[in-house]
Order: sequence, then structure tokens, then C-alpha cells
Amino acid sequence: MGEVLVSESMPDGVAPGGGGRGVPRRSATPGKLTAARRTAIRPSDTSVVLARGPLESREPMTDLIETIRRTLVPIHKEGYPFILIGIVLTVLAGYFSQFFGWIFLILTLWVCYFFRDPERVTPVADGLVVSPADGRVNLIATVLPPPELDLPQVPTLRVSVFMNVFDCHVNRVPVAGRIGQIHYTPGLFLNAELDKASDDNERNGMVIETTHGDQPKRVGVVQIAGLVARRIVGFVSAGDVLGVGERFGLIRFGSRVDVYLPAGATVLVGLGQKAVAGETVLADLGGGPERLFKRI
Repeated sequence: MGEVLVSESMPDGVAPGGGGRGVPRRSATPGKLTAARRTAIRPSDTSVVLARGPLESREPMTDLIETIRRTLVPIHKEGYPFILIGIVLTVLAGYFSQFFGWIFLILTLWVCYFFRDPERVTPVADGLVVSPADGRVNLIATVLPPPELDLPQVPTLRVSVFMNVFDCHVNRVPVAGRIGQIHYTPGLFLNAELDKASDDNERNGMVIETTHGDQPKRVGVVQIAGLVARRIVGFVSAGDVLGVGERFGLIRFGSRVDVYLPAGATVLVGLGQKAVAGETVLADLGGGPERLFKRI
């Protein structure tokens, strides 16, 4: 039998078939299908194309609350102290001056926006390396990895994603695996877009031990503090086993994340491309043809 996705608004237990005859619906596993339900149809019915209709609800208030919940992006708890300070300053400034009250209100709203922590839909195919950060791919180069990562000191592909102050700064694990080591290095606060920021700036590096097929691989990830950023926050420890796309850290107010790829990997992004943490595929550990890009 073939299968087709039908609208949630179809009557329970019946799917349209040829000649308007109802066909019993297969029972769905709870929690597996949300946007649509699967319905078995006969081969003679495979020419029927079903479009999803508008949601018909008997509880408008419940739907309104759900719509608001999905629209409002969660705020990471690291932002709570800054938001509280912003609220206090807004109240105090507004008491003495309406103008400065509005200024601090706008700044407080921006802090809420900065610390947003949206959900992401992460590809989980074997060998894919996803972006650890929201931002712009500003450097792709073959370099020696930082000594503190304890990776082989041979030319290694590095992909850098720069985050400006308007990007989401929650960082996500680029590949599934075990955290082999974490090393914090104090340093300067140069512009994170500069290539030398990898060597001179404050940074926090870690190595993820993963596998591709039966082959062990090691991927280096380095959080780099930038011109405005003054704090790198980590959520994980050495020995933790993480899934691809999970949150592992945050950098406050403008920064960069470098990914060091093992031999044989192929980069799948271009310079200047917008990257989304946990969603954009940066590279393939299995190699394959390179992608070509042009600015339009």
C-alpha cells in the first residue's frame, strides 16, 4: 500500500478514497506525527493529492496561546541577570527622565533579543558537521591548529563563523561525540574577524572525539572572545557525551567560533555565507565533491 499525509481536519478514522469511500486510518504512534497523520490508501487511490487545509479549532483561546508561545523565542538563563539590571535601570531612568527611560527600555529589549535561545532543526546524518554558531562564514583556511587542542600539527582545514552583536550567541555542538578535553586560554580582545584573533584573543578550545563509519575522528572547536565580548561561558565538561546540535556554550556580545576539521573532510559552505547554529552544514567528514559559490 502507498501512504499519504492528510490534513488534521479530516474526520477521525476516515480518509478520502476513490468515489468518496472512507478508508480506515492506520493508528499513529503518539508523539511521532504532529503536523499531519499517515493514512493507508489503495493503489487505485494514489492519484489523489491531498493538501493540508486550515486548522479548524474548537478552542480559539488555546490556539492563540499556542501561537504566542511558538512566536516568542525563549531567553537563555545566562541573560537573566543582565535583563534584571536593564529593568532596574529603565525604572530609575524613567523616574527622572522620560527620554532616558525610553533609551534604557530599548537597550533592555535588545539584551532580551541578544540572549534568545531558539530551537533548531539539526541534520543528524553520519559525517555531517553543522555550524556551532549563528553568523557569517568569514574565514576558510588551511592552518596549523592551536597547540592547546593537542591535534596533529599538520595543515588543517579551519572554518570560522563570526557572530556580530545581533546574532544569537548560543553555541551548539557541530558533531556528535565525546568531549576529549577543554582548554581555556586567556588573551586579548581584538576584533574577532581578524585572522590573528585565533592566536591572540581569549579563547576556549575543546576537542570532540567522534566517528565516521568505523573510523575515529577528532574535531576541534574554539570559542574566541571578540572586541566587545568579555566572557566565554561553557556548559559542558571533559568526558561529556553530546549529540549533534546540543548547546555547549555561549559568548557574550560579539565573537567567533573556529572549527578544525580532520583530514579528508570537505567544506560545504562559502565565504560570506550566513550560517545558522545547529542547522547549516559546514562540512562532510566523508569527503566528496566541493561546492562552488558566487556572490550575486
